[in-house]
Parts: sequence; C-alpha cells; structure tokens
Amino acid sequence: MTKQGAIVTVMSSLQWLLFIFANTVVVPISIGAAFQLPSETIEMTIRCSFILTGIACILQALIGHRYPLLDSHSGLMWGLILNMGVSASALGMDFATVGGGIATGILLAGAVTVLIAAFNFISFIQKIIKPMVMSVYLFLLTFQLIFIFFKGMFKITESGTIDLPVSLFSIGIVIFVSLLRIKGGKVLSNFSILIGIIVGWLFYHIIFPSNLLIESSSSMAFTFFPLGTPNLEIGIILVSFFAVLLNLTNSFATIQATAEVYKEKVEQNQYRRSIFVTGIFAFITAIFGLVPFTPFTSTIGFLQSTKLLKRGPFIISGFLFTLLGIIPPLGQFLGTMPLTVGNAVLFVAYLQLFGTALNSLKGTFFNSETILRLAGPVLIGVSIMNVPPALFRSIPVLLQPFITNGLVMGVILSIFLEKFIDWNKLTTKLEVGR
Repeated sequence: MTKQGAIVTVMSSLQWLLFIFANTVVVPISIGAAFQLPSETIEMTIRCSFILTGIACILQALIGHRYPLLDSHSGLMWGLILNMGVSASALGMDFATVGGGIATGILLAGAVTVLIAAFNFISFIQKIIKPMVMSVYLFLLTFQLIFIFFKGMFKITESGTIDLPVSLFSIGIVIFVSLLRIKGGKVLSNFSILIGIIVGWLFYHIIFPSNLLIESSSSMAFTFFPLGTPNLEIGIILVSFFAVLLNLTNSFATIQATAEVYKEKVEQNQYRRSIFVTGIFAFITAIFGLVPFTPFTSTIGFLQSTKLLKRGPFIISGFLFTLLGIIPPLGQFLGTMPLTVGNAVLFVAYLQLFGTALNSLKGTFFNSETILRLAGPVLIGVSIMNVPPALFRSIPVLLQPFITNGLVMGVILSIFLEKFIDWNKLTTKLEVGR
C-alpha cells in the first residue's frame, strides 16, 4: 500500500469510527436513565454496547450481508424499550418486572430468528413484510424516534416543569447542527453530528457543571440482565418478541437499498447470513440489558455522501470501536455525556428518516380510497403514540403492551390490510370507472 493509500485508509477508518460513535453512545445512556439504573451499571452498558457494536459490524461485513453497514441498536426496539420503561407505573409494574419481561421476549425472538435463518424461511418472511408494510414502518419509526428525541431535549425539574436554561441550550444545539448540515459545506456537513456532540458536550459542562449525568467509577464488573431477571410477564414478553421479529423489516429494507448503491442484486444467502448474526446478537444484547441490533438505514446516506464503499476501513473502525469499550476510562468518560445534548443532535440527524420513508413510496399510486392503506396505519399509530398509557388501564394487562405501542399497532394493521385487500385490483377498478 502506498503512503497516500495508507493515509486515505486511516482517515476513512476514523470517519467511520466517529459515525458509529455518534449513532451508538446515546442509546445505552437513555435506556439506563429510563430504567433508573445506577451510574456504574450505565457505564457497564456503555462499554458492552461499544464492544458488541464493533464485533457485530465486523461479523456482518465479513460473514453476514458483507456490506459496510453500521450494525447497532435498533431504532424500533430502542423506542419500544424506552416506551415500556416510561409506562412501567401506568402498567402497574416496577422497572425490574418490565425489564425482565423484555429480556425474555428478546431471548425467545433471538432463538426464532436463528431458526428462520438456519432453515431458510426468508421467503416466508418476505411474503408478510411487503413494500407498503416497510413504508408504514419507516414513517412510524420516524415519528417515534423524533418524539423521543424532542422530549429528551428538554430537562424536566423535580417540580415537573421544563428547566428553561438547559432546554434553550438544547434548542441552540439543534439550530447549530442544522446550520452545519445546510450551510457548512461538504466537510462540515458530513461531520455535523460529531461536531454537534463535541461542541454541545463541552459547552454544557462549562455552563451547567452540576448537571452531569453520572459520575465516574472504577468498577469493571459486568452485570447480567441489569434491566431485570427474565420472567413470565406474558404481555411484555409478547410485545418484545413480536417487535424483534418486526425488526427484520429494517434488515430487508436496508440490505436491499445498500445493494442498489453498489448496483448489485441481493442474494437470498446475504439475507440469511445477516439475519443469523442478528439472531445471535439478540441473545447477547438481552443478557447485558442492551437494545437488539439491526443494520442502520441511515448508513446508506453516509455511504452516498462520503463514497466510503470499501469494507477495509469499516472493519478497522469496528475493531477500534471495540477497543473504546475495552478501555475502562473511555467508557467512564463517555458516560458523562449530557442526555439532552445527545437527544438534540440526534433529533436533527433522524429528520432524514422522513425522507427515506417518502422515497419508499416512489411509484405508488394513491387516490381517495387507496390512500387508506398508508394513512390508516400511520395516523392510527401516531394517534396511539400521543395517548397517555394510563388511559389504557381498563384493557386486559396481557394486551396493554401491544395497545399502548403505536408503532407495533400501526405495522400490525398494515400487515392485515396488505394481506386481505387486493389494492392493485381496487386501483384498477377505480381507474376504469373514471
């Protein structure tokens, strides 16, 4: 390798490393805060998150789908776990009970996912997860994540009101990152997320030195099932189980879109190998209280803007990211990142998901009747997201985790609509009638 080639590889690897960091670090912090975990446990989950994310990226690039795609915490499962953590009191359960049910559901779904890959049931799953179901999923995922990030930007005081100085600071970060993306030129735009986190983190600690999320400790212990020991809370288990399987929607959509970037056709074995790795890591993430993994759809935009299409730098960055989790001082330091800053930066980053959802509808014809196949599931799902979970207490406890989750209910409705209504036939009849 020439000197110039070596420099390009190093810079490319560093850029990948920063991208992975920006998309990963907030997830374990936010889950730990939602379940009120001790600071040393949050630090442990951060370290495990870094180690497992790095390994998952390497394995997917080498033996999974074999593309340079960030494989990290699923946005669907992240939103679901946060929602169930926040809704624990409304469901009449403590955090450990909810967390234990989630762990059981993920473990079972991981086993089923491995079996799907092992016995090659990929085509069966594809018959259920149709293109319109994927579009509904993308729209609802966008709304769910944006709601989470928007609420997380605002610090709430003990009296239940907004901490105005911290909240205004978060809004300033949103404006700053947005301007970088729009007006910053190619280089600053590509690194706007990283710059936003570093600048926001630095100034937050200067302006609000007493508001650090956690304090550093020297503990190296690893805790199994920190969210709660696996139990038989059927409602929580079922919704977690279904959501992990629903997460396969993202795998199919992302791998297919990435193949188009490379101008390739996806082979069934690529789906099969990737889903097998995903199933194995579902077991591991459940044990350490982490959100299950999935290929990141947002990576596609990163690939298109940076042109980093080679696997080498990506694999190197996965190795480096694993080292960040192995070295304790780094995990302790990164655990002090203000949650409000992370949410403000990712609020801007994930606005792009709305564009991905819109692009998924290209070529689809809608009229006043057939628009229901999209509007029905999406608007019903968004409506449920905005109903306080406590209002569903009159519903049987077994059904509450499903009914209170707008994303899950929206996708279930979409699957039924696509399965039992021939929309193409209906569209043809309406056009002929005119």
